[in-house]
Amino acid sequence: MRATVIHAPHDIRVQEVPDPVIQQPTDVVLRVLRACICGSDLWAYRGESARQPGQRIGHEFLGIVEEAGAEVNGFAVGDLVVAPFVWSDGTCTYCAEGLTTSCPQGGFWGSVGSDGGQGEAVRVPFADGTLVKLPAAAASDDHLLTALLALSDVLGTGHHAAVGAGVKRGSTVAVVGDGAVGLCGVMAAKRLGAERIIALGRHRARTDIARDFGATDIVAERGEAAVEAVRELLGGEGAQAVIEAVGTEQSMRTAVGITRDGGSIGYVGVPHGSGTGLDLGIMFDRNIALRGGVAPVRTYIPELLPDVLSGTIDPSPVFDLAVGLDEVPAGYKAMDERTALKVLIKP
Repeated sequence: MRATVIHAPHDIRVQEVPDPVIQQPTDVVLRVLRACICGSDLWAYRGESARQPGQRIGHEFLGIVEEAGAEVNGFAVGDLVVAPFVWSDGTCTYCAEGLTTSCPQGGFWGSVGSDGGQGEAVRVPFADGTLVKLPAAAASDDHLLTALLALSDVLGTGHHAAVGAGVKRGSTVAVVGDGAVGLCGVMAAKRLGAERIIALGRHRARTDIARDFGATDIVAERGEAAVEAVRELLGGEGAQAVIEAVGTEQSMRTAVGITRDGGSIGYVGVPHGSGTGLDLGIMFDRNIALRGGVAPVRTYIPELLPDVLSGTIDPSPVFDLAVGLDEVPAGYKAMDERTALKVLIKP
């Protein structure tokens, strides 16, 4: 089969690799119908996250079960399924608690020795604990299929940030980051009942999506100017709930600066220097809580799926460029240059 492989920074290739096969009786082999490029993939593309030459890449995908191991009970050949970005056994204490990303037998797609999602097929370990079945009719609905793909990562990650920030009905929320995760954080905050949502971003195409997703205000400034602008909107105080969806020093400093005393920050931006943006003394004095991390999206999919199926929420606008598998390298370049928000892959 063909799959996306990273050889070095800025060296993404689509090449022939061995077909996936059942290795354990709990595996399935899945034919990929839709995949995408994540903002976190760009850290490897830029050389800021280490990868071995020839390693697979991609962790967001959905598709059709083509083969199932003898001990797979929940799925059959022909089922349409979505895969969260981490596989998990579904039986350990962490999985029982909903923290599937800490499953001792779990792992990330594209890790050394595993298939990546940006290819024609994937071997899925612990299928019963990992995959979620989708309605078969969705396979022929291109728009719905795209919206459902967001369940594999970006929608659940935005939801995790909103939960970590303590968003509830009537909340005032500020969202740092205008990437796909930040935009899904806006959507999640709206879904949870936030009354006012301030989105920080300066790219018109992205802030237009933010407004469509529920943002009531847009702040284009950055750094200290952004802090001042948000506080001015809120009568000198910050937001009760802040979503941090970038992971840099500046984004974390901004998040702390725009949080109301006694408020909470939900952080899901993959950390790249963000720790240096934290002053525990300030957070201590102002009673600011920090909660988040890698999102256990497998736990959130059953909650979010009905709203996507009904059209109550539609995250598909975050995918603003669609490519075939052979065009994936160009898709990385487009996201790296910020000419695309999030690239959809149709193998």
